[in-house]
Amino acid sequence: MDIDPSGGSDGKDSGDTLHDRVERWLVAQMPIIQMHGGTSAVREANPATGEVVVELGGTCSGCGISDVTAQNIRADLITSFPDVDNVTVRVPSSGDHGDATVEGGRGGELRHETESADHF
Repeated sequence: MDIDPSGGSDGKDSGDTLHDRVERWLVAQMPIIQMHGGTSAVREANPATGEVVVELGGTCSGCGISDVTAQNIRADLITSFPDVDNVTVRVPSSGDHGDATVEGGRGGELRHETESADHF
């Protein structure tokens, strides 16, 4: 399923916020996250600044390829959404699973490694 980043099938904005559009894109384009027990949540999507913040949780914590997933999300969002200029993907530190993380892709508090996920 292809998601039209503009928000509508005819290229016009359907009234959805940037947050809604990025969230739909993330669910549709990155099903591998959920298939492997990971979760994702769009924490910020500011059309005025072009800033998007995505958090990964669940089994993404401590996953050996979470940095590759983060790189792919960053590159694909910037390519797919003309109004997105900068993407930060936060990856939890190992051991941060369960109710305190972004369980189900939504909500929860998330603890992070002290090293920035922006190292790639």
